Amino acid sequence: MAASIRGGVIAAGAGSRLRADGWTVCKPLVEVAGVPLIGAVLRNFAAAGVTALTIIVNQRELDCIEWVRGRYPGLDIDFIVKTTASSLESFREVTARGPAGPMLVSTVDAWCAPEDFARFAQRAASRPDDATVLAVTPLVADEKPLWVTLEADGRVAAIGGVHGSHVTAGVYRLSARARRVAEAPPLPRLRDYLRWLRDHGEPMYGETIETVVDVDRGEDVAAAEALARARRRGEERVRAGRRIG
Repeated sequence: MAASIRGGVIAAGAGSRLRADGWTVCKPLVEVAGVPLIGAVLRNFAAAGVTALTIIVNQRELDCIEWVRGRYPGLDIDFIVKTTASSLESFREVTARGPAGPMLVSTVDAWCAPEDFARFAQRAASRPDDATVLAVTPLVADEKPLWVTLEADGRVAAIGGVHGSHVTAGVYRLSARARRVAEAPPLPRLRDYLRWLRDHGEPMYGETIETVVDVDRGEDVAAAEALARARRRGEERVRAGRRIG
């Protein structure tokens, strides 16, 4: 998979809610358990074996570029610097770059454990290349969740509405067709584009990541840090058990 797929990171949001909660750094550099969001996302891609990426940041986030280049010199990164009007515009800019074929894309604020991200990438890669795969989660940690209903085989039966079996998690494996956003009519948001795709014949599946936090507010940082602490405690118990054994 690593040799045949490019990664993409959408990191151009203003981060206004985090700023309102007291953070002064740009959103990609907001730390969860000592690691900036952009670092956590790059760690996730590395765990999935993806080392060639396109990252979009806004014009106020040049320090994010410096941070990434200083710490990840071995990655093949194509930066786009553009202040966009919406997540869909950022999505369009990222998915238009790189070679043809599927692309693995994450928003910068989709915080999850790297092994969970890698597991999603592996499972998504087992779906047909002409299908789009959404990471979905039963953990609703979003002010305005995008609900998804899955069929027994994982196919997406419905997107949107006021309820469903899961919510989207901000991570996607996109088919070549799904990357051709310009073919869609003008739409306001990424969620509208995903719904349009499905309604116009795109094969679409969901693969579950159990715990993903959409880090938009101070309370989301706290929730993600609690999950990170629980994960570390679990790893320490496993290591202790191995020493005893």
